[in-house]
Amino acid sequence: MRIYTLHTKQNLPISIDEAWEFLSDPKNLKTITPDYMGFIIKSGADRPMFAGQIIQYIVTPVLGIPTKWVTEITHVKDKEYFVDEQRFGPYALWHHKHFLREIPGGVEMEDIIDYKLPMGILGQLVHPFLVKPKLKEIFEHREKKLMELFGEYKS
Repeated sequence: MRIYTLHTKQNLPISIDEAWEFLSDPKNLKTITPDYMGFIIKSGADRPMFAGQIIQYIVTPVLGIPTKWVTEITHVKDKEYFVDEQRFGPYALWHHKHFLREIPGGVEMEDIIDYKLPMGILGQLVHPFLVKPKLKEIFEHREKKLMELFGEYKS
């Protein structure tokens, strides 16, 4: 069993309150997801984030094939972190920690995703040329989109 980790950090020139308000609203996930992903929230994003919240999406990550994805917000600490875990979807495991930390002149946003692919050795074989680059591309898009929305951090 192979578990992979994606770790990203980004600094934004906004307050912790602004960052939390935007990032903890599940509806904003569509705004920072590439259009080609066909991201549609089906249910569960109609309230402010809370532990136990179930959110259902449709995503089209590969070859235009729509995929149902169900996540649960398992942990929330106001203006510090939240965790989402896949309950149903394309991964055998998806555990995504979102951390926010005040820094001089803004906020540091950190994401740590631990994930496992289905299909055993076949999943491991496609990871380096399909899954890993796609996740990297999605998070690079997210970084650019957040800079467009909030500006570039200057240390």
